[in-house]
Amino acid sequence: MLYNVRRRRATGFRARGIQLIAFRNCIAASFALFYLFATFMKLSVCLSLLLIALFLYAPVSNTAPAFGQQPQPRKATPAPTPVPQDQGQDIGPIITRRVRLPITVLDKKGQLVPGLTASDFQILEDKQPQQIESFADERESLPLYIGILMDTSPSVAGKLKFEQEAAKNFIFTVTRPRKDRAAFVTFDDEIKLRQDFTDKSDLLARAIDAVKKPGNKTLFYDAVWQLCDEKMRSMPGRRVLVVITDGDDNNYSRATLRDAIDIAQRTETTIFAISTKAGFLASVPGVEAGQVSSAVDRDLEKLCEETGGAAFFNGDMLALERSFNKIQKELRSQYIITYKPTNERYDGQFRRIDVKLTGGGNNLKVRTKRGYTAISDEASAPARK
Repeated sequence: MLYNVRRRRATGFRARGIQLIAFRNCIAASFALFYLFATFMKLSVCLSLLLIALFLYAPVSNTAPAFGQQPQPRKATPAPTPVPQDQGQDIGPIITRRVRLPITVLDKKGQLVPGLTASDFQILEDKQPQQIESFADERESLPLYIGILMDTSPSVAGKLKFEQEAAKNFIFTVTRPRKDRAAFVTFDDEIKLRQDFTDKSDLLARAIDAVKKPGNKTLFYDAVWQLCDEKMRSMPGRRVLVVITDGDDNNYSRATLRDAIDIAQRTETTIFAISTKAGFLASVPGVEAGQVSSAVDRDLEKLCEETGGAAFFNGDMLALERSFNKIQKELRSQYIITYKPTNERYDGQFRRIDVKLTGGGNNLKVRTKRGYTAISDEASAPARK
């Protein structure tokens, strides 16, 4: 009997031990599952954070560089539209495009000559007659898009106030409210677009007055090149660039005088210049009296004349206002002629343009751009010197 009792106790102990072992194994398995779950959650959280970080800090591509950066070689968007050519012949690049000429006609006293018609003009390109496709006079004048480019380099430090007043007076004198648009850009060691094209004169005046001090160096030709390439070429109306400067680039620009003339001709931009270097009365502090005599003055005249414009060397506000009135009257009295060149090969050669008056216009003077470089219009940045 005692034996049976002991046997039953031993059997109970063994059963209890088995239960304890099973319970312990369950606890261990639970901890293991919990640890695996926690590890999985940590990995999930870390992966989520990594994906969020990649999304937030991934570099964003910007296809349009900000105005003021040196332009890279790129496919420009010129006004002319290329047309498909026969691929069976190797005849070089052929692009169907039109040339637009703003033309000013003056009599021997320098007065504007109105009332002419298309039949009064003969257009020659490299001495070859061209067929006029369209003609418009002052009664059909297109909106003006005027870029005002103001020199803020050290050489004009004493003339900054004069330049600001000249820029504002030009806007108020020449631009027509709700029709013409103007943009304001300054240049020194940087080229800054301070106000994009707008028809609101108060925004332009505010941007002009915000210029407080000059910068360093003079990127004159770079500024002309960049404003024509990045802004003027896409404007739908007549394109005019007004430069207020002493004309001295000091060889800091990557572009040359020839580059500046070339891009203005190719983008059909007429350049006028208001020089702060010389004047007739010299009543403005910092503006010297004198005449056009230096190489810098002649370069400024060449830049304007080869694009169909003119340079004015004035030193007092009264003479300056007279110059603005001349520009305003000229822009309102121009004839706009468009033609398709008979030579359709764009081989990089310069094409000279001559505009003549038929029927006894020998005493009249015709002013327009003197030609253009015949290349497919892919404007790339000038190479460094």
